[in-house]
Amino acid sequence: MPEQDVVRVGAGAGFSDDRLDPALELVTKVKLDYLVFECLAERTIARETLTRTKRPELGYSPSLDARIRSVLRPCMERGTRIVTNMGAANPVAAAKVVGEIARETVRRPVRIAAITGDAVEDVLRRNPQLTLLEGEPLEAILPRMVSANAYLGADVVRDALDTGADVVIGGRIADPSLFLACLLHGHRWRYDDIDRLAAGTLVGHLLECSAQLTGGCFADPGVKDVPGMACIGFPFASVDRNGSILLGKAPGSGGLLSVATCTEQVLYEVHDPQAYITPDCVLDITGVAFEEVAPNAVAAMGARALPGTESLKVVVGYHDGWIGAGEIGYAGPNALVRARLTEQTIRERLRMQGLQYEELRVDYIGMSSLHGRASGSGDPYEVRLRMAGRSSDRKAAQALGFEIRAMHVNGPAGGGGGASSLREVLAVKSLLLPRHLVHPQIVVEGRAET
Repeated sequence: MPEQDVVRVGAGAGFSDDRLDPALELVTKVKLDYLVFECLAERTIARETLTRTKRPELGYSPSLDARIRSVLRPCMERGTRIVTNMGAANPVAAAKVVGEIARETVRRPVRIAAITGDAVEDVLRRNPQLTLLEGEPLEAILPRMVSANAYLGADVVRDALDTGADVVIGGRIADPSLFLACLLHGHRWRYDDIDRLAAGTLVGHLLECSAQLTGGCFADPGVKDVPGMACIGFPFASVDRNGSILLGKAPGSGGLLSVATCTEQVLYEVHDPQAYITPDCVLDITGVAFEEVAPNAVAAMGARALPGTESLKVVVGYHDGWIGAGEIGYAGPNALVRARLTEQTIRERLRMQGLQYEELRVDYIGMSSLHGRASGSGDPYEVRLRMAGRSSDRKAAQALGFEIRAMHVNGPAGGGGGASSLREVLAVKSLLLPRHLVHPQIVVEGRAET
């Protein structure tokens, strides 16, 4: 495949509940080569693994159908290829769904590649001696393990694109790697070209959270103003074969792309600016600079990197008990005092039942839910009490919500708007696994490619 002078890659989603319209806006207003949907969080894949155990035909992102259906036809008409991790715990099933959508909406054959092999539960069961990054032995949580997924890198995604796939669907692929893979494929960059890996990983890190680069999580009226928030657009990057980067957003879209928004995003989730570890390289952003070359057009430069490590990060999802929660509101004079009496009463009732909790959190919403107990002597006219408890005992967790609901007629005056919930806790911990123990595969139209 000949090199292109410029490759354009756009962000179609930055998390599982992201908006749908901006992706279509990018496809129709910008001549994209690739559209990337990044939709997995740390716990998402554990949740979808549980779904798959109950319904084997599922396990992919619940938003897959809506997202692909909204953009597949315009992407195929314009030659825009789609890359995503919406396969979650079942990329092969996700590929089948996309195939069905393609048959309904697209007039030509659509080639779809699924990437598997990130699930490493069996590997961990054979290696209980491994230590979690949190310091515990792996064997401490093995009996409760739900999922274990290694972060795959850009190389396998590039290989999937090399099969000629119009759509590439994986599971746990590192967020920046989804974007880097598009540049590796589009420019035919070598996987050992560390300068290009640095540039491509910087692109991925900037785009991976969609609207966070274009004013989302940035706006603060009167301090950091962002126009057109209702129609905030998603970003894209134009990258030449030498790794020069120009960031933009869909013409006419709302939001703001500036040096300030880029600076905030480049620092997002980076613990060590000199060593942001990905499966592809160890990125150093300390020399990164941004320059606004036109309104909503920013050049990025200065990324450096070292080669990738000999291990891959694995996120282990496991059962960690139950959380029961409840809320009730009070209004009028003495509202706070009545809410505090409710808290004291519920604590006593739970104690009388012999129920215990590993954690018990109490929030007075609007007063102490973010920064602890409010200071001062002001008496609010309304207050909402929330109590949440985590326990390995489902009965104890459920009892907390029950007791809060009962306060409508068994507690202080004026309680109303009570609500309760019970959910199973899926916790996550991490470990490092030698690369040679992870074996990704590419499945195109039902056959393994690698």
